[in-house]
Amino acid sequence: MSTAVPATPAPETQARHAAWLELFFDLVFVAFAAQLSHSLHGDPGWREFGVFLALYFPPWWMWINLTVSANLFEVDDVRRRSLMLFAMLCLAVMAAAVAQADTDSTRAAAYALGYAGSRLVLLGLWWPATRFPPPHRVPRWRPLTYCLVSGLLWAASAAVPGRWRYVMWAALVAAELVLLLTARGRAMPRRLHTGHLVERVGLFVIIVLGESVVALVTTTDHVWTASAGVVAVLGFVLLAALWWSYFDFGAAAAELVLGSAAPERAYFLARDVTAFLHFFVTAAILAMAAGLATAVEEAGHAHLHQGAAAALAGGLALYHAAHASIALRFGRPLGSVAVWAVPGIGVPLLVLLAAGHLPPWCVVALLAAEAILHLLYARRVARRRRAHAPPAPAGD
Repeated sequence: MSTAVPATPAPETQARHAAWLELFFDLVFVAFAAQLSHSLHGDPGWREFGVFLALYFPPWWMWINLTVSANLFEVDDVRRRSLMLFAMLCLAVMAAAVAQADTDSTRAAAYALGYAGSRLVLLGLWWPATRFPPPHRVPRWRPLTYCLVSGLLWAASAAVPGRWRYVMWAALVAAELVLLLTARGRAMPRRLHTGHLVERVGLFVIIVLGESVVALVTTTDHVWTASAGVVAVLGFVLLAALWWSYFDFGAAAAELVLGSAAPERAYFLARDVTAFLHFFVTAAILAMAAGLATAVEEAGHAHLHQGAAAALAGGLALYHAAHASIALRFGRPLGSVAVWAVPGIGVPLLVLLAAGHLPPWCVVALLAAEAILHLLYARRVARRRRAHAPPAPAGD
């Protein structure tokens, strides 16, 4: 490895796409998605939903941090590959331990140590930026506090007994968020590749949608009845409509807005939309995956368990609420967002209230119908905008 001071990164000049290493790294989150979704299978209560969100945030947060690092630092050498592969191993340990990390002290310690190791990887990725020439140099105190101190404290939490361990985790996550929120966009060593960032987040959405499809297939295989098949087909229609609307409209709008924003505004928009709001987008899909699996399993019952209905219908409501927040953060008028957000959130909540009187197939059918109508409305709005758009200049 060279000991020379790294050159200042060049401005963004061409489109970037996910590297093979990033795609390999994402495989560990396939396992994470399965483990987390399974924790909501059946009839989860408030505690299970709270634990799910609490244990999902640290790996999501680390994935975002490592994705931004790969976005900013394009070096593909042995050192970076080794760090990313070690981070993958650390997150695999967390995935193996997450199922009972809230009740089993040994698994909780493994979860904490895995996260601690990933933060030390982040230190290794960011440290070279502390030697960039001004004004691109990153102050040393930032990676030392955000990565090293945080990692050491997470490692120490493995030895903390009982509930105090989880209190310590919450405090450490809060401290990391404060450090990020106090950072200024112009302190970044270079402008973000917005297209690459949108693509990476989209690939993560594919991972959690894929977990939903796998849950449908495997549960249908275990049950194998006509009623289970009907629910599985309706569930697939629901997921297909979500995929269509997300990648035709959500991801495209994000790339357009982020790509046209000034560097500092692009940083803040990317931080809020990808790091924070997409946590709820992906968590909602994982919850729906669990709800769909339970709906297939209980296809012959008179109605779904309340917890399963909450995972499924509540997940769809949360999904639309997160996208409404993204639209507002991008500067869309409140009225234009409310037109689709109010029914997008309200219909699933109404289905949730009525779920105790509806058979599983009907619950899934109503949610699938809402997703299809949402997609049709988005397509109609897009056609109208294209029809009223000024013609492109000659030669374009």
